[in-house]
Amino acid sequence: MDIKDKICSKENDSNKENDINIAKDIEVSTWIKKMNQMIHKPDVKAMEEAKSHLDAIAKPIDGLGRFEKMLVKIAGITGDPRIDLSSKKVLVLCSDNGIVEEGISQSGQDVTRAVAISLAKGTSSVCRMAMATGAEVIPVDMGIACDKTPEGVKSKVSSDNISGCGDKGDVCTYLRRGSRNFAKEPAMTSDEVIHAIGVGRLLVREEAARGTKIIATGEMGIGNTTTSSAIVARLLHKNAADVTGRGAGLDNHGLKHKIDVINAAIDKYNDASESDDAAYAFRTLKTFGGYDIAGMVGIFLGGAIYNVPIVIDGLISATAALVASYLFPGVSDYMLPSHIGKEPAMKEILGKLSLEPVICADLALGEGTGAVMLFPLLDQALSVYNGNTTFDDISVGRYTRYDHQADDHKANKNE
Repeated sequence: MDIKDKICSKENDSNKENDINIAKDIEVSTWIKKMNQMIHKPDVKAMEEAKSHLDAIAKPIDGLGRFEKMLVKIAGITGDPRIDLSSKKVLVLCSDNGIVEEGISQSGQDVTRAVAISLAKGTSSVCRMAMATGAEVIPVDMGIACDKTPEGVKSKVSSDNISGCGDKGDVCTYLRRGSRNFAKEPAMTSDEVIHAIGVGRLLVREEAARGTKIIATGEMGIGNTTTSSAIVARLLHKNAADVTGRGAGLDNHGLKHKIDVINAAIDKYNDASESDDAAYAFRTLKTFGGYDIAGMVGIFLGGAIYNVPIVIDGLISATAALVASYLFPGVSDYMLPSHIGKEPAMKEILGKLSLEPVICADLALGEGTGAVMLFPLLDQALSVYNGNTTFDDISVGRYTRYDHQADDHKANKNE
């Protein structure tokens, strides 16, 4: 083969690769459109009834503050002003991240498996906290770097043939034992991203069928504050230094190295389009993300499809919520924020989502612990809501809702 033939051969190979990529982009776009068609708006009538009910209770107007907004939002999500949060679950998605090869974490990937085992035994931090709130923790293997899924960790989900996970029947929750090192190559393939998002949606579908009323998102995966910070930096067009924290505990040198790794990777995959559309978000998730983040994107999608409120935890969970909002506009109507978190990206993310957390405690424990802390607070607010003590009951005149309060209510309803 002469040089001319070699050049032609390379051009043909390049053209074939481009054709494959174009076909894949069309396939992804079609799938995103299909998922969006399954989402509908919250029930406005149920929200109005819930607000009227709160105003009739013997307390100052909006006396429960953000918790009143949350209760009204839950009524809209479920389509019922008779709010029931009796069945609570915590879905903890466990997976490993190839970026740990770059030395961005104190710990090795063996910790992910160890904590997954602890989750299955009910001895991890989130399990202790969930037990105190009456919630059940379900650890899920999304791609733990080990030979076999630890006993007690969920590794199968029932497919409905529209998820990208395969035909109807039980399908594996993971396709690969840990993502790739995004410093060298994209962390996931398009098929892997679609599969992981599909698994997250199907997990919510299963829980909704079981009567679960509210779901907290959790995760476990060494290196996932790096994957999250990279995604946030890319989506919000920030320098990594502005959105990257110490994770589970890095010294100044370790933090600088982590930031350098992220910035170098963003430069490596520089996208001149700098768009804010769904395709850009999908590419960002595919390039820098992990199976835990993609799975939680699916959980937020599932909440919007199956009318289940989904609680955001810390950085990794919030990053998934951010990606979900790009891919599936409207899903934030089904999200409940819990805490602001210690990582610097949290404020940026929640601001972008127009969500106000109710807990400010510098939490950085992970596993869904911050999201679980919201459960008892909601239960206490709900005790007032369901207690239904009216102004007539205590022989006191009812408070009047003034114009500025009505405007605030209208603004909240339109968020």
